[in-house]
Amino acid sequence: MIILKDILYKVAIESVNGSTNVAIGKIEFDSRKIEKNDVFVAIRGSISDGHDYIQKAIELGAVAIVCDSFPDKFENGITYAQVKDTNKALAFMAANYFEDPSKDLRLVGITGTNGKTTIASLLYQLFKKAGFKVGLLSTVKILVDDKEYKTTHTTPDSITINHYLREMIKEGVEYCFMEVSSHGIHQKRTEGLHFVGGVFTNLSHDHLDYHPTFAEYRDVKKSFFDHLPKTAFALSNIDDKNGAVLLQNTAAKKRTYALKTYADYRAQILENQLGGLLLKIEGNEVWVKLIGTFNAYNVLAIYGTAIELGLESLETLRLLSELESVSGRFQYIISATNVTAIVDYAHTPDALENVLKTINDIRTKKEQVITVVGCGGNRDKTKRPIMAGIASELSDKVVLTSDNPRNEDPDVIIAEMELGVEAQNFNKVLAITDRRQAIKTACQLAQPNDIIIIAGKGHETYQEIKGVRNDFDDMKIVKETLEQLHK
Repeated sequence: MIILKDILYKVAIESVNGSTNVAIGKIEFDSRKIEKNDVFVAIRGSISDGHDYIQKAIELGAVAIVCDSFPDKFENGITYAQVKDTNKALAFMAANYFEDPSKDLRLVGITGTNGKTTIASLLYQLFKKAGFKVGLLSTVKILVDDKEYKTTHTTPDSITINHYLREMIKEGVEYCFMEVSSHGIHQKRTEGLHFVGGVFTNLSHDHLDYHPTFAEYRDVKKSFFDHLPKTAFALSNIDDKNGAVLLQNTAAKKRTYALKTYADYRAQILENQLGGLLLKIEGNEVWVKLIGTFNAYNVLAIYGTAIELGLESLETLRLLSELESVSGRFQYIISATNVTAIVDYAHTPDALENVLKTINDIRTKKEQVITVVGCGGNRDKTKRPIMAGIASELSDKVVLTSDNPRNEDPDVIIAEMELGVEAQNFNKVLAITDRRQAIKTACQLAQPNDIIIIAGKGHETYQEIKGVRNDFDDMKIVKETLEQLHK
């Protein structure tokens, strides 16, 4: 039996009406999921306000309500707890409900604009290869050692996080690697979690539909490091101009990594090919199956994290050489006629530029680079012309198309992208709204040895249009099209 007062431990309660000595079933913040004896936490979201559904939750069987403002009247037999911040309250309540699982494993959070999924997923791979039981909370999937679960958010809600952390404890998991998004930090989903380390990748233009300014976006990321305990480590990319800023106020052990400047962990790129990277890390050479300078940073972050967690240096380098690329992150196939097709999640200007510059660094210049790219609907509009400008500047041909238009008109999104194309690049650019047709057109344009880049959706196997998720897999479509064209 779980008592309400026990799961309110550490919650900043301002006022209570009723008894907290009441048994509850489970915690819910979605009134539609309420069952008899549940506690309902009213969250103020960007689309709806949970406070508007308090009465519905009670009608469905809730015995307790946690809110930041009391309703006009109280129902008999219902306990109401007023708190300052219901997001933060939910995080602590979830941790308490699942018996504070993060304290019983070594949890590392990875944050930044780009690279979170690659670093978290490859750390999972590396520690599995090292013989440990490992957990992963990522954009791509949730892994409880060998058991896989689907996920829909970069940082899941607090209940989901703590539920899976508890499952990890049951399975004997020792390490867990977790992507930490700015949304997740701002919405307090990581409150109450015990991190043994934090990793910062980089910071560039993203999520300005959610954060009003870049400074706030940076400061939200910084707050994650501000709250790390002194027993943890904070590993930051010091080549990024914000790398030092994020470490300013942390109590954790400050550690840095870099390719260009002095740092605790340094690497040098010796070879950069389509087949991988030859790196020199702390005097030792290692070949990895990842491509591009941006992945050199990811590898170095993985290496530094592994050392901070106690792995031996040479063994870590050996394991790095065995790692396989992550689904939808610079994932490529080569057709029978030697057309290379690359699918990448690049959905920010910086990420797209990284991918295209990497290709331009390793190509022979005798082949075409054909880029298929779109921008998501109901998201940061300011990056749309920037993305198209980068694509048209760094590619030989560009097909502008739909990403996940969501509730926006895809043609309007494409028109906003086209504003970023310089006059000298107009003749490079096609606009094809239907993403499937855009991918097929890129394949038809490609000659032997050409390189096709399909950016924006990566691992996603759906396309969201008018609130409906339709089956859609970039890699599957490009693979099938190339096979049909070159039979």
